[in-house]
Amino acid sequence: MAKSSKKLWEPLKKGDIVDVVAPGFSISDEKLKAGLEFLKDLGLKPRVPNDLFGEDIVCSHRDEIRLKHLKNAFLAKDSKAIWCVRGGYGSIRLIEELSKLKKPKQNKLFIGYSDACTIHNYLNQFWGFASLHGPLLDRLGEQTLPPTQVEELIKIIFGEQSEVLFKNLKPLNKAAKSKRAIRASIAGGNLSVTQTHLGTKFCRTPKEQILFFEDIGERGYKVDKMLKQLEMAGYFKGVRAIVFGEFTGSDEPLRHPGDSSDSRVPSVLSRFASEIKVPVLSGVPVGHGSLQRPLPLGLSAELKCGSTGELKIKVPTVKK
Repeated sequence: MAKSSKKLWEPLKKGDIVDVVAPGFSISDEKLKAGLEFLKDLGLKPRVPNDLFGEDIVCSHRDEIRLKHLKNAFLAKDSKAIWCVRGGYGSIRLIEELSKLKKPKQNKLFIGYSDACTIHNYLNQFWGFASLHGPLLDRLGEQTLPPTQVEELIKIIFGEQSEVLFKNLKPLNKAAKSKRAIRASIAGGNLSVTQTHLGTKFCRTPKEQILFFEDIGERGYKVDKMLKQLEMAGYFKGVRAIVFGEFTGSDEPLRHPGDSSDSRVPSVLSRFASEIKVPVLSGVPVGHGSLQRPLPLGLSAELKCGSTGELKIKVPTVKK
């Protein structure tokens, strides 16, 4: 297994403080309460700013308030983790000011997905910190995720599981069908969020890494357009492999009686794979839908290619 240059997070233990942040959209008070109860049931101590939610055009609060919450969370010496309540939109409005923050000496566990991938990208590519692409507090509070996935998440954050294993990945091109093992760290997250980084100083190509993408509500032509733009921008140059997760809510609209509403995304991904030289696989059970297994970013991983693919990622464990 390849060594990762990323700074590891420290596994949590009962009694640890978790800073709750909302860099994107807000949620109802009821959903927030349920999410906090999830943390309390684990023996953790959620810390919520009094002004977590407020007035803004689209986000959970004004930029300066959301930025204050993030800064305080990253700099706090008494907390061990930072957990996002929801995705949506907002993190990209904060990243330039957040980048002025002096890099903390110790990484703490940052959890979220979707909009939070802007922050994952910065932690992974600029601070060299590993992070966890995992369920948001609103979904955990709703208790709509499969118990086995929640159990796995709990084991990972408490350091009771040494690796995350994704089996039965589907090879999408010739390079992925060729039997080989690729050792590298994982980068990426939400496809449309990644696209917003292009042309900014916060866009670093994930060279020598395995790239992961998932998305929601994007029809086939939009997924095709985003992948093509990333390719033309040289984003895939030096990437070791690409793996795709779930693309939910991508069905085509019914325009006429008898039309099919099936998604064209699978065909788009297959064509993309045929046009790129590195291995491309799909089937990682990670996304916005019912499949939300935790995916560690910036950690040592091994991708096995062949007739079926397998992705294995090492995670920090409690020292015995």
